[in-house]
Amino acid sequence: MANSKYAYVRNFELPDSLLPGTFMLFRLDGHSFHRFSDQHEFKKPNDVRALELMDHAAKDVMTEYPDIVLAFGESDEFSFLLRKSTTLYNRRESKIVSTLTSLFTSSFVFNWPKYFPDTPLQYLPSFDGRIVLYPEEKYIRDYFAWRQADTHINNLYNTTFWALVQEGGQTTTEAHATLRGTFSKEKHEILFSRFGINYNQLDARFRKGSVLFREENMTKYRSLFSQISSEELVATDTTLIESDKALEDTMAGSEASPTKGETRKAKTKKTKQRQTRIEIAHCDIIKDQFWDARLGIFSE
Repeated sequence: MANSKYAYVRNFELPDSLLPGTFMLFRLDGHSFHRFSDQHEFKKPNDVRALELMDHAAKDVMTEYPDIVLAFGESDEFSFLLRKSTTLYNRRESKIVSTLTSLFTSSFVFNWPKYFPDTPLQYLPSFDGRIVLYPEEKYIRDYFAWRQADTHINNLYNTTFWALVQEGGQTTTEAHATLRGTFSKEKHEILFSRFGINYNQLDARFRKGSVLFREENMTKYRSLFSQISSEELVATDTTLIESDKALEDTMAGSEASPTKGETRKAKTKKTKQRQTRIEIAHCDIIKDQFWDARLGIFSE
């Protein structure tokens, strides 16, 4: 910005850098989505199209920002975990919240016709976002456990509620009254005894939400290995590959050392082209099994 007599107005901008050395948890929620879902005639209690669209938007956000290592979604909300060491936008809260929220929203709108080809948007959807900082891994695990438990509680209630309305002939007021004060066991009993629905056999997407995580993509390594003879593998000990560069040096057989500029460009390219793929699953993230199999989520 050019210096001028008007530049003093920048002094009114307040710094909003987030505390370093902490896990950054970004969560967004649909704004007034009860009205939005009614206006666009979402299927009750769950509309697979809407959930898949949310997953698509979340994957677009993760693809754009490699520092996001994990995401969890239910209904009209999604939570994203960024690396503890991230310096994204210099950890400026307003910049991160506004950019991630707008990207998710634009993806949701852009891909709407793919999932709702026969339902034009009646008005523009919107999402709000916030960031919470956590100091330790334990809090992160408990956070995601909380969100998945919330998924189960809400879905069990909604499944029972809409069964009473759609199949039981009750009004929405009567259904709410029927479920008032009931516990999970009683809701399971209502579903099974009255409607023959075994809740535990419903789609895991509805019961557990969507989990997006990064897995190392070994396709590139397999492709490179197929081009290297067994003698070369023994000679260069490439069975224990430490980096992409080790493989590239073996393939190229270069005698000249790279310049500093070339090294810098290579590092930049490697950072931008992370050899991972984003997976979507509908699994338990409360127990240890998911986390024990993906220790890299908390690595720097």
